[in-house]
Amino acid sequence: MKNREASSDKLIVLSRNQHTISRKSISDSALKVLYRLSKSGHRACLVGGGVRDLLLKIQPKDFDVATDATPEEVRGLFKNSRIIGRRFRLVHIRFGRDIIEVATFRAHDEDSPKTELDTHGRILRDNTFGEIEEDAMRRDFTVNALYYDIHDYAVLDYTGGLKDIDNRQLRLIGDAATRYQEDPVRMLRAVRFAAKLDFSIETSSASAIHEYGHLLAVIPPARMFDEVIKLFHSGNAVRVFELLREYRLLKYLVPELDEWLQQEANEMMLDFIDQALVNTDNRVNTGQPVSPAFIFAVLLWPAVQEQASRLQPDKQKLIPALAQVGETVMKRQVRHVSIPRRFSQMARDIWTSQPRFYRTQGKQPLRMIGYPVFRAAYDFMLIQSMVGLFPHKLSHWWTDFQSQHEFAPEPARKRKQRPRRRPRRNAS
Repeated sequence: MKNREASSDKLIVLSRNQHTISRKSISDSALKVLYRLSKSGHRACLVGGGVRDLLLKIQPKDFDVATDATPEEVRGLFKNSRIIGRRFRLVHIRFGRDIIEVATFRAHDEDSPKTELDTHGRILRDNTFGEIEEDAMRRDFTVNALYYDIHDYAVLDYTGGLKDIDNRQLRLIGDAATRYQEDPVRMLRAVRFAAKLDFSIETSSASAIHEYGHLLAVIPPARMFDEVIKLFHSGNAVRVFELLREYRLLKYLVPELDEWLQQEANEMMLDFIDQALVNTDNRVNTGQPVSPAFIFAVLLWPAVQEQASRLQPDKQKLIPALAQVGETVMKRQVRHVSIPRRFSQMARDIWTSQPRFYRTQGKQPLRMIGYPVFRAAYDFMLIQSMVGLFPHKLSHWWTDFQSQHEFAPEPARKRKQRPRRRPRRNAS
């Protein structure tokens, strides 16, 4: 293992008066966990993104804790906790809706019976516990390996993370090739953090992405779904999309879109994707709800629309073609990213709704605004209108029409229950 040895000689300590982190910025739940662990004789530190964000004057969305207490010891201190995970055993401590994740300091030892790698060097299990110095060296990026010790309120840096924060640079700890082989998802995390923090990716960490991107093909589709949602619901989806294209990772997430982009891409459709991502970022950053269905509907729309138009060029008769192509495209997509059925079906309904916006006569409009998917389909149509893919006049008509009618989706139809048969009387 290259460059993975921990060294306390490199430790940088910022005492309380040398950094800007205040306990007022740390959630009450996280402080309760830190103080109880500390009072019970354990070392307890805030770690990872929470420390990084506080140093960057960004309010963290959640807080993680690292300690020398074992998962069983943590579980014994908190009745409101449970041990989770096989690959990495962690403790989740629940305070209402707030969950604090607690991890035991880990060491990296390939010969340990509690560490398991596959033939490609990917970590399957990593539950070898160690010291804080060792724990720092097994984390992914230097800026995520900073600790805030509740004992004396000092910030501890074992990997050069403080310098990289100053330089606004994302750097892997250790040999980049080895770290990506251990967990290929680190390449997606690099993209997400670079986009979120507006950091550059350090040269060796970046070049290895081009060489080892293919390892993402072996990641389970269910895990890939979680990562895709983190990427595009981060509030930085526009930059995420740019970086995924730059590092040629899009083909492992949305291969249909990547293939479409390799062709002579329609500029208006590219504008549609960009505008949809801008809108998604605005919703995330203003606390509005976003659905995974919408982002997949956007990313797969170029391929679906193009293939369906070849099958049926008449817009009024496009719905069956969109349904057929949408099902085929979605089946191929879920081989790479396992999209729950409720989201994949909603995406397909958004697609098949688009031609219906051309129907403004009779009872069709009233039926349309009663569909459960109407709001998402309407927003989808508006974005198409903004970039010239849908007539402006029609989009204004629908805006006026739906504002004049109270929006109330049709309730789901209840199945008719068969009447119960009366039991037969035994013949006497």
